[in-house]
Amino acid sequence: MHKTGLLGLCARAWNSVRMASSGMTRRDPLANKVALVTASTDGIGFAIARRLAQDGAHVVVSSRKQQNVDQAVATLQGEGLSVTGTVCHVGKAEDRERLVATAVKLHGGIDILVSNAAVNPFFGSIMDVTEEVWDKTLDINVKAPALMIKAVVPEMEKRGGGSVVIVSSIAAFSPSPGFSPYNVSKTALLGLNKTLAIELAPRNVRVNCLAPGLIKTSFSRMLWMDKEKEESMKETLRIRRLGEPEDCAGIVSFLCSEDASYITGETVVVGGGTPSRL
Repeated sequence: MHKTGLLGLCARAWNSVRMASSGMTRRDPLANKVALVTASTDGIGFAIARRLAQDGAHVVVSSRKQQNVDQAVATLQGEGLSVTGTVCHVGKAEDRERLVATAVKLHGGIDILVSNAAVNPFFGSIMDVTEEVWDKTLDINVKAPALMIKAVVPEMEKRGGGSVVIVSSIAAFSPSPGFSPYNVSKTALLGLNKTLAIELAPRNVRVNCLAPGLIKTSFSRMLWMDKEKEESMKETLRIRRLGEPEDCAGIVSFLCSEDASYITGETVVVGGGTPSRL
């Protein structure tokens, strides 16, 4: 082969590698995948559902209120996305079962679960937390995700495997003052992530965590509701802005895709450079 021909071949090969790594040649990396996203009619969950659908997945959204489900589905279907939805209170076994059954009935199986539902019913000292608050927080934030994963894994196995993303929080690494039970529950999710990643690897199910920092949602509103608070929070960030829900969506899509096929048991912090760990 002539030198010029060889150089041309090398250039084309390198260009293919560059385009693949940048995503330029990738279209619909989640094509024909079926994804469940809990608490996905607003905020981070909604942004994740939209991105998974944009990347080719059939997405089933859910939340506790039918009107919120209807509104989210209408919005995303209006964007031409393959999205359906159902009511699901993750703390109720019958609701979890209905969510799984809905996905199987509509799309034949489940490939992806994003466990996003969480509550924070208390603000104050950990010494003032009642047993009722502990029960509610741990039931919804820790036990429910574990049981939701238990419900979807058999369906994932029928498809040859799957991917789970558990939404934790940067509070798992650096507790937020006043959010005592919430902090503890989010730290517990890191342990759930590690344990499940080991146990489910032989079933070809990968499990990873997302740990958002301060993201502008209604859930975190009390931390940024006025300009003075917002500016104060920005001072703690390397990137001098608060996060948007969309900042979390791309990394979740990546973790659910074949590009992340060798990644399990990991936690990705999306926190604008907020100190979190070594």
